[in-house]
Amino acid sequence: MGQGDKMVIEKNVAPETMLLPYLRKNLRLTGTKYGCGGGGCGACTVMISRYNPSTKQIRHYPATACLTPICSLYGTAVTTVEGIGSTKTRIHPIQERIAKCHGTQCGFCTPGMVMSIYALLRNHPEPTLDQLTDALGGNLCRCTGYRPIIDACKTFCKTSSCCQSRENGVCCLDQGVNGVPEFEEQHKISLELFSEKEFLPLDPTQELIFPPELMIMAEKQPQKTRVFGGDRVTWISPVTLTGLVEAKFKYPQAPIVMGNTSVGMYAGIKGMRHHARLNFILGLTLGASLSLAQVKDILADVVQKLPEEKTQTFRALLKHLRTVAGSQIRNMASLGGHIMSRHLDSDLNPLLAVGNCTLNLLSKEGGRQIPLNDQFLRKCPANDLKPQEILVSVNIPYSRKWEFVSAFRQAQRQQNALAIVNSGMRVLFGDENGIIKELSVFYGGVGPTTICAKNSCQELIGRPWNEEMLDTACRLILDEIRLPGSAPGGKVEFKRTLVVSFLFKFYLEVLQILKRMNPGHHPRLADKSKSALEDLRPRHHWSTLTYHVNPKQLLQDPIGRPIMHLSGINHATGEAIYCDDMPAVDQELFLTFVTSSRAHAKIVSIDLSEALSLPGVVDILTADHLQGVNSFATESFLATDEVLCVGHLVCAVVAESEIQAKRAAKRVKIVYKDLEPLILTIEEAIQHKSFFESERKLEYGNVDETFKMVDQILEGEIHMGGQEHFYMETQSMLVIPKGEAQEIDVYVSTQFPKHVQDIVAFILKRPANKVMCHVKRVGGAFGGKVVKTSIMAAITAFAANKHGRAVRCILERGEDMLITGGRHPYLGKYKAGFMKDGRILALDMEHYCNAGSSQDESLWVVEMGLLKMDNAYKFPNLRCRGWACRTNLPSNTAFRGFGFPQAGLITEACITEVAAKCGLPPEQVRAINMYKEVDETHYKQEINAKNLIQCWRECMTKSSYFARRAAVERFNAENYWKKRGLTMVPLKYPVSVGSVVLGQAAALVHIYLDGSVLVTHGGIELGQGVHTKMIQVASRELKMPMSNICLRETSTETVPNTNATGGSMTADLNGLAIKDACQTLLKRLEPIISKNPHGTWKDWAEAAFDNSISLSAIGYFRGFETNIDWEKGEGHPFEYFVCGAACSEVEVDCLTGNHKNIRTDIVMDVGYSINPAIDIGQIEGAFIQGMGLYTIEELSYSPQGVLYTRGPSQYKIPAICDVPTELHVSFLPPSENSNTLYSSKGVGESGLFLGCSVFFAIRDAVCAARQERGISEPLMLSSPLTPEKIRMACEDKFTKMIPRDKPGSYIPWNVPV
Repeated sequence: MGQGDKMVIEKNVAPETMLLPYLRKNLRLTGTKYGCGGGGCGACTVMISRYNPSTKQIRHYPATACLTPICSLYGTAVTTVEGIGSTKTRIHPIQERIAKCHGTQCGFCTPGMVMSIYALLRNHPEPTLDQLTDALGGNLCRCTGYRPIIDACKTFCKTSSCCQSRENGVCCLDQGVNGVPEFEEQHKISLELFSEKEFLPLDPTQELIFPPELMIMAEKQPQKTRVFGGDRVTWISPVTLTGLVEAKFKYPQAPIVMGNTSVGMYAGIKGMRHHARLNFILGLTLGASLSLAQVKDILADVVQKLPEEKTQTFRALLKHLRTVAGSQIRNMASLGGHIMSRHLDSDLNPLLAVGNCTLNLLSKEGGRQIPLNDQFLRKCPANDLKPQEILVSVNIPYSRKWEFVSAFRQAQRQQNALAIVNSGMRVLFGDENGIIKELSVFYGGVGPTTICAKNSCQELIGRPWNEEMLDTACRLILDEIRLPGSAPGGKVEFKRTLVVSFLFKFYLEVLQILKRMNPGHHPRLADKSKSALEDLRPRHHWSTLTYHVNPKQLLQDPIGRPIMHLSGINHATGEAIYCDDMPAVDQELFLTFVTSSRAHAKIVSIDLSEALSLPGVVDILTADHLQGVNSFATESFLATDEVLCVGHLVCAVVAESEIQAKRAAKRVKIVYKDLEPLILTIEEAIQHKSFFESERKLEYGNVDETFKMVDQILEGEIHMGGQEHFYMETQSMLVIPKGEAQEIDVYVSTQFPKHVQDIVAFILKRPANKVMCHVKRVGGAFGGKVVKTSIMAAITAFAANKHGRAVRCILERGEDMLITGGRHPYLGKYKAGFMKDGRILALDMEHYCNAGSSQDESLWVVEMGLLKMDNAYKFPNLRCRGWACRTNLPSNTAFRGFGFPQAGLITEACITEVAAKCGLPPEQVRAINMYKEVDETHYKQEINAKNLIQCWRECMTKSSYFARRAAVERFNAENYWKKRGLTMVPLKYPVSVGSVVLGQAAALVHIYLDGSVLVTHGGIELGQGVHTKMIQVASRELKMPMSNICLRETSTETVPNTNATGGSMTADLNGLAIKDACQTLLKRLEPIISKNPHGTWKDWAEAAFDNSISLSAIGYFRGFETNIDWEKGEGHPFEYFVCGAACSEVEVDCLTGNHKNIRTDIVMDVGYSINPAIDIGQIEGAFIQGMGLYTIEELSYSPQGVLYTRGPSQYKIPAICDVPTELHVSFLPPSENSNTLYSSKGVGESGLFLGCSVFFAIRDAVCAARQERGISEPLMLSSPLTPEKIRMACEDKFTKMIPRDKPGSYIPWNVPV
């Protein structure tokens, strides 16, 4: 295996070893990251290059290292992020551009992004925008919102920076509608965050060449079978077809592995390559070992060369190949593997089956053919491969005249997501009269495998292609394809609806072609039906960014400038070190947790004997080991005699290696006895009165009296699902005992080092000064690396202390999602009293949050939700109450926005309902209820709403709201099956950490004798750029270049008693502490500097030292004066408000529930931005995360409390395809000075709520559909607004014809919690 410029020869490789652990542990190449272990996130992307001696061609392709068996890489060149460039040699143009375009935040996903783009550029040095977005479709980023990554990629394209024909309205080059208005002269408007002129050019001649020795080896080595033996698996790599047949004869039960994307950890026989062959009479023969990407390229080439009537099946396959998985998986997965896996949601098998494809098989007995039909897909022995046979190739026949083939699929996300339902459909007519001669319909996702509607199709033969036939076909197919109410995967009614919706789409597609081919004989397609035919394809992205620079500011002053994240280059080169990138310590152990499989049960017994007897197992910690130290504050560590949720920590296995620890964890035998009640949902908690503490309550004005005076009263409720943090770096910790004086070092990915220090000191029964917690950087957190992280770090520290050896604990993605909890699901109930003009005079609100099995930070979340629930509105009479429900789910915790995204959505839902009742546009009702200039909140804090009103007006103008509202209404009048929605939502986000105590911050600044400076503070770098901003602060204060200042890590050793990083205030608080330290130093050095005003910092530092003046200073900020009295329901809990507004437009496919984000305009008041690039990145990243929360991110639990969604294949966060086609972000010109850091505002959390503008835009589109269909019943939509909910709300004849199951007649697959 070639690695960059290094040849690796591994003689004792275990067949089960994947490339990722081999790179990271064996070769110490840690730039390639572990993100999910299932090929779904792209963090571990590398480029693989293979030389084909017969064609003399080299193929470069991206692959996920987590799924690539090391044995499959014989003779290949593997390029990792370290191989393409580094700060020690030279950085690659991709690495430079992604960093300088601000495309990195936490940086954990960046090496994978870089390698995906690199593999693309190796094949296409000047790619199109389509190729770029396709290449990044398999890479997830949780921080940036993708826009800056797209910007970086665009610099390699040959395209203009124009929007390239916009969806709605005029082109961007027409300044009439979206031109930027000029503001006051003291603020110069800037539209660029980087300068392309500075970038290194891409020179394809300078790339690494394929190692000549590998080429010679491929040409000259004898063709012999290679065998790799392991403890449990043998890997056989035949290099000829005969050798493969021999191996399969000898080992008939061994699976053939090509890309390993389906088999995962089951290694077996490695297949060999067989390519494509065109037979100009019969069709196309494709080798089974072709990757899906190669199949896509071959089909794209073939459809260009052949007449359309011959390529119907090829075109349908191409349509699905564009969206199946990500680029990496398409390049690894083979056609034969995809066919043979026969997954129920396979995208290609329904099409291959309707296309009458045949499979060419081979064994020692010779070759034979079998049809790829419903019997093959059901694995009927008579029509399946025999154990000794292999699949060599697939014959795809040409389509004939009057034959039409179509492909359909619907998934949770448009790209890189398994289909909920997919379908292949084919019809052959006898002639132009449109009488059905053959009909074939296959569905995936509605049964245990791909299903054929054989009987229905048979009955329809001989019928004309008309409405009557369609109605009969729908009835027949619904009768034949029966899906039980308890079917795995849930969404049963949605799936039934898709079955007939797809059939309708097929009917229209064929009707349109028939009309075109024979205009006289077939009826014209009704105008209202045409919109059903167009797919919602994302277009090229276009964005604008507007911020303000003070032209009078000195050029050397970095404050207010778009400075790149200081770790940006290191992120892009893979040199940035995260917790699990730290080298293994001598005699290091690995710890893994055993968790409960029951939601509420008594532990009858735990049998550790078998697990302890396994090789490499050192210890298994249980609650018995932690007697007296098994709980801290409200949280317990390991379960004692009762488990309270699935995922409850029961014990911890400590072993010599990760593999040994995981193997032993599976052998721990726990006997449970289920307990009652099992409480999973908020409704069940209310029924059982299962709450943490009593209600929290705020009351303002006289609610009950006002209800008697209003024109109308409305009551409603909205349910909001939870959200998984999905930080790219899973929970990680390494604890190293120092072996002296009870000292212990904890390296951990946390937001709160002091809490880790306190809890570790507690469990080890030693003072905090013996425990030092170190955090270099965190690969994303969003609130999810506080409480549970500290508990796991404490248990890991206990193990390390007990055995006197370093212990590492890194959670797998599935474990992380199961154990750690996320955002609280909410139920909001409201009663609103309002006047005819939309003014809400009285509001009674109830909030219930699903807290899970322990208190964690849930009560604080409820309190913050109540304080912030007013959002931008003045409700003169308001009562709001909140409860934290105790349930048998993993404990939910802090998450970006901290209660506001839920509370704000409930309020906006109420506003929208009031508008509907009054017959007014929601924007009008929002405006009439908004805070006016100087006002008072419901907790009696004064507010000046000037900037809120300005953001609202600015957003109206910039988004051309009224012109686009008219355009949306025109579109909706002309399109029956597609609808657009447009919504504008205001934002008032109060910022504070809740009390003076929690707002304390400290910093330490050292000046060394060479004039360089070291800064340390209490904040953690999570990706939000806090370290970059802090160096900007020190640079301004000391009037010193940023390059002279260094910030190494956050540690309890240098800055003690720090508060948690979060709440949007970390830069505010720590920046003021650094400012204080720098001013202290300058004051001390004033006499020295005044004597030598033109000296250098080196001169001044040496002179100060010679004069015995200290060059080190502690800075301190005591916190903002904030308080709240819950008894009185009043106070001053917030330091300031971040205001903003967002206008979003979407298009919805009423037949499938799909939606496309067309455009979003965001206007934010950020005060005087310290770093516009970082602040815009925070707003965009939060917005996209919020969009995910409100639309596609759906957690699924079984009725027994088991989390189903444990990885990116089941849980969908937004991908590059979800970014609005147009995204425009602008900052309000700064208008007021405040006592915050340089009058800036923290924007880390506020933008997340603006994602609900997409939710309400979808709702607007759905309402338009319902109105046209004459549905007057009130629309109750819950969050997230998934394709399922959108489709089922767009009621039509298809939703009415499906069978419905009576509630209680079946056990549902999942429950909404």
